[in-house]
Amino acid sequence: MKNPLRFGAIFPIAPCLLAAAATATGAQAALPDPVRAMIDAAIETGDADKVATIAELAKATNPDDVDEIDAVLAAFDAEQARLAAQAAEQEERAIREAGLFDNWSGRGQLGAFRSTGNSSNTGVTAALKLQREGIDWRHKLSAVADYQRNNGVTTREQFHIAYEPNYKLSGRLYLYGLGQYERDRFQGFSARYAASAGIGYLVIDDDAIQLSVDGGPAYRRTELIGGDTTERLGGRAALDLDWRIADSIKLTEDASAMLQAGSTTLLASTGVEIKIDDSMSAGIAYVIEHETDPPAGSVKTDTLTRITLIYDF
Repeated sequence: MKNPLRFGAIFPIAPCLLAAAATATGAQAALPDPVRAMIDAAIETGDADKVATIAELAKATNPDDVDEIDAVLAAFDAEQARLAAQAAEQEERAIREAGLFDNWSGRGQLGAFRSTGNSSNTGVTAALKLQREGIDWRHKLSAVADYQRNNGVTTREQFHIAYEPNYKLSGRLYLYGLGQYERDRFQGFSARYAASAGIGYLVIDDDAIQLSVDGGPAYRRTELIGGDTTERLGGRAALDLDWRIADSIKLTEDASAMLQAGSTTLLASTGVEIKIDDSMSAGIAYVIEHETDPPAGSVKTDTLTRITLIYDF
């Protein structure tokens, strides 16, 4: 793996390491000049894999100089570890000293949707996700809006806003809190508020797949179109999967369940993203929302197909 700091950009490390190796072996370096130059060039790249490969070749072709080459490798490894520790310390200091609006990353989406269920139409969709990684805390903000008007009449109006702070207990275990607001009068409610807290776990975390699950108790207040209000305690569970199945293709799955006596909401979004360039992707997502006890006049299941352009920043 390449070190994030190139050795050659800091000082001419290769000659220094060879000199140190010579001192360590108690004699002046005896490596032939072409072999020395080859090792120097590998060390200047700062690429540990390349240095190891060149060193193995050098030892195979110069068996009498194995001790000197091993000393060079030991000095290189020690310097690489020092620089990595220095970079990690600088990164941690930068995070701890960052202001409230620093270190945010995110993505924006804009596109069209097709819905079936309580309404059957095509309209525009927009979404925004923001995330801030700290030493102990992770903050997530998200917002989604689907909207359409036909002949001056609104036929789709759905908004969802959520904020989720995470406190990291360990490398994979975390505590979460969640506050969210929804509005969808075609599902029968003018406002729905939810709050939840619990524990989460990062089940898989590698370059190709990230999978996390979390859950805990929840409270939800629903303000119905007719004027009635319901308040219920229950539980919440969620799953978040990102799977890069190829360099330019990613599969996503976001699912959640709000479990309450007499009224349960199940939500699942399955998507595919195709990378266009470093910051732009095209995506298609199929969303299913199921209410076990919807307001009078509403059907239990809504589906939505979104086609969007995605910009990462």
